[in-house]
Amino acid sequence: MGSGVKLVRQIQQALKEKGFDPGEVDGIWGRKTIAAVKQFQLAHQLEVDGIVGPKTTEALFTDIPLVSSVFTQLIPWFEEARSLLGTKEILGHSNNPIILDWAEQLDIKYPADEVPWCGLFVAHCIGATLPQEILPRNPLGARQWETFGARTEPRFGAIMVFWRLSKDSGKGHIGFYVGEDDTAYQILGGNQSDKVCLTWVAKNRLTSARWPKTAASLTTTFVRIESKNQNLSINEV
Repeated sequence: MGSGVKLVRQIQQALKEKGFDPGEVDGIWGRKTIAAVKQFQLAHQLEVDGIVGPKTTEALFTDIPLVSSVFTQLIPWFEEARSLLGTKEILGHSNNPIILDWAEQLDIKYPADEVPWCGLFVAHCIGATLPQEILPRNPLGARQWETFGARTEPRFGAIMVFWRLSKDSGKGHIGFYVGEDDTAYQILGGNQSDKVCLTWVAKNRLTSARWPKTAASLTTTFVRIESKNQNLSINEV
């Protein structure tokens, strides 16, 4: 899978060359780029969803044969998540302003980064890249995401919802699918060891895998990862 930043830059450059302004060609899947994609789709009588799926890719890169199989690997919300790897909460009374800003941008009441923020992280990644997608009423609650979007099989970029402590506790954890081995999923998520990172979560903790409805045109598959002696996450707070 190619570099997400590189793919976004190529999309931005193609939009600019065709007269649709995505702003700076910076590899960031922001609102100006999404707006430019929608303008391009409208002008070419495509579904106006702001997603560079197979049909939009084919129209945008008419001079590059067989390009669609490459560009449809861009999963905008996953690239946003990946760009935030290493983001940490601040221990004690201070807060990481980056995390607080996610809540402010989504108009979510969020007092401090000591409050579990895995749901906030996913909400930011989806909301920032899919502005038309309807988020759960309480996105801070991980188990609230069990009804988000559409049900899917575990696959690259899917939103993965897990129970925490026990199946009946009502508590949970949420993150994005990276890959799997026989017993666990590798998850890119927030509030994992108090930061955005990769971790392994047992398959028997999965309650639901979800996919954004506004990104139905994007297709991915499961990813096999050969792991050795991975440490399973058991209580993400």
